[in-house]
Amino acid sequence: MNTSRIQRLRDLIEHPRTGAAERAAAQRMLERILGSGPVRTVGDRSYGQRFERGGRHAGLSRIADMVREDIALARVFAEAVVAGELASRNAVRDAPAGITYTVDTPFDAGIRVVVAEVPQEWGWEDSGVESQALRRLVAELRDIMDAYNHDGSDIGRRFHGHVEVRA
Repeated sequence: MNTSRIQRLRDLIEHPRTGAAERAAAQRMLERILGSGPVRTVGDRSYGQRFERGGRHAGLSRIADMVREDIALARVFAEAVVAGELASRNAVRDAPAGITYTVDTPFDAGIRVVVAEVPQEWGWEDSGVESQALRRLVAELRDIMDAYNHDGSDIGRRFHGHVEVRA
């Protein structure tokens, strides 16, 4: 576990000039690091780790805002390794700086994250297959989205998440 990252997140949360949105995103990131697992199960229902952060009845636009904040925070706050620490991978931080992320709600029960301006040489191999780095990025973005979701035989999914990649 990266203790200096945890301390930096706590410092950001406690700093008096930290804005409310940035504080909430830092709190979610801290909970994600310290959390016991990605999914909480009750009966046959499963709840993402951050399901209740926006409230039980949070609207889709509020969830999209929180996903957007988490992506922005992961991009700027997840610093590279400090001397003497083990390097940890962060697919959002390690992606090229020119990549853009858009989070929208194009449907009544759907959140879409669009990853655009992906450099051809970084995102795809010569054969046209997605690179390992791009697959890790898409998986990380899905994990961020799924942390706000729930599922079960009697409740269904809170929303349908989709990550779309554009060159």
